[in-house]
Amino acid sequence: MNYPYVTEFRQSLINWFEQEKRDLPWRHTKDPYKIWVSEVMLQQTRVDTVIPYYNRFIESFPTLQLLAEAPQEYLLKHWEGLGYYSRARNLQAGVREVLENYGGIVPDNRHDISKLKGVGPYTAGAILSIAYNKPEHAVDGNVMRVLSRVLNIHDDITVPKTKKIFEAAVEDLIDPAHSSSFNQGLMELGALICTPTSPKCLLCPVRDYCTAFHEGFPEKLPVKSKKTKMKHIYYNVFVCEDSTGRLLVEQRPEEGLLANMWQFPMIEQGEDCIETFTKLYGVQAQEQQEILTFKHIFSHLTWHINSYYMKCTTTLNGQWLTREQIELLPMPVPMLKIWQKIK
Repeated sequence: MNYPYVTEFRQSLINWFEQEKRDLPWRHTKDPYKIWVSEVMLQQTRVDTVIPYYNRFIESFPTLQLLAEAPQEYLLKHWEGLGYYSRARNLQAGVREVLENYGGIVPDNRHDISKLKGVGPYTAGAILSIAYNKPEHAVDGNVMRVLSRVLNIHDDITVPKTKKIFEAAVEDLIDPAHSSSFNQGLMELGALICTPTSPKCLLCPVRDYCTAFHEGFPEKLPVKSKKTKMKHIYYNVFVCEDSTGRLLVEQRPEEGLLANMWQFPMIEQGEDCIETFTKLYGVQAQEQQEILTFKHIFSHLTWHINSYYMKCTTTLNGQWLTREQIELLPMPVPMLKIWQKIK
């Protein structure tokens, strides 16, 4: 790429980042393991949400060894509420690979680090540039938005092959001596200044080098096609309590959405939903009252949930646990909402 202001662009971005960067806990370390944890947590999750989870996680699992040895239920309990739970399972699997194959040292090159479970091109580049200061691309949505405007790139960012264009652009622009600050600067600029709507161009440290700013159309970029149509599913959730105060719970399958998480029985809504539930679990409901009605939105799926409390007879079907036992189980956010309501 023939870009006439590479040196000036680099210097302006890095100087701004060093002066204006947010004080975030993972910016106080160069430990590649801890940076890996932060990058995984930050995928599709707001920074403010991640901070307490990150601090608690690092306190419980300060080393790769401790995370590798952790029971999965204990790990998922630490991830409870963050969503996208496969991230936690993949992180643990990747950490175990580092211990088994790389002597407990996170690889410092893209070839090897990319072999680790759950480490894609972005995560690999983030770890390599931030922890090891290697001049490697780390392209996420923030970076694509900034560079589409600066470089006037009109390719659709929802098309997977488009990311290659931005990766090549970062490789041309990155400052080899300050790779960590350069990549973090691009991310920070996209998060704080070069936002999707109403970008704060007058505060931007690189506006002098931005094509979209000079042409007056920054909000038109990046080009982004419409999202996949949302799917809607309607469920009834049943919180059953027996005469001893135990509650009926079940564990979700090992694969798929919210794998291995725990939940109260959940039946897709229909005319005979309660009858289906009582037959399936072999319970007899003695009384019933509504708890909570709400919806929970995943990336391409929305659950519409009606939840009910009922006194039931104990059967051999399902697992009947005390409230203290349930408190220790990792549950997805929809179940936590119901649990908090009935506690």
